[in-house]
Amino acid sequence: MIWEEFKDSAPEMADIGRERFERTGLVLVGTLRKNGYPRISPVEPMFVDGHLYLGMMWNSKKAQDLLRDPRCTVHNTVGNRDGSEGEFKVYGRAIPILDLEQRARYGNAVYVKTQWRPTEPEFHLFSVDIDSVGIVAFNDEDMITRVWTPD
Repeated sequence: MIWEEFKDSAPEMADIGRERFERTGLVLVGTLRKNGYPRISPVEPMFVDGHLYLGMMWNSKKAQDLLRDPRCTVHNTVGNRDGSEGEFKVYGRAIPILDLEQRARYGNAVYVKTQWRPTEPEFHLFSVDIDSVGIVAFNDEDMITRVWTPD
């Protein structure tokens, strides 16, 4: 399911997740290397047309990982040691986006945000197909965890 469908199903969680993903403008993406070991890489997430997009440099190792095995985890960056910023995790599969119109809309959104535009065809673009979501948050006394899976 794309981000918009997740948001329709769990709007409060989606709002928390988007805020956490956009807080620093970076997320950590977990992929699987060819040898089975995990790889963690920073990526700039973009929300465009109801999709959570991950754009990557052409032939980057993380993109090659996802083309070989689309399973991934997307995790917000955490900048404090006490964990009070909370965690938001998406588990799913990265779907390559080849449609030129979708890629152009993504490129336009990147340009609006950064004043730079990826050039065709030299970048990879993936939409995250969401399987489940997890949240970790802290209040004054407790750690709170929530998990979402589709009905």
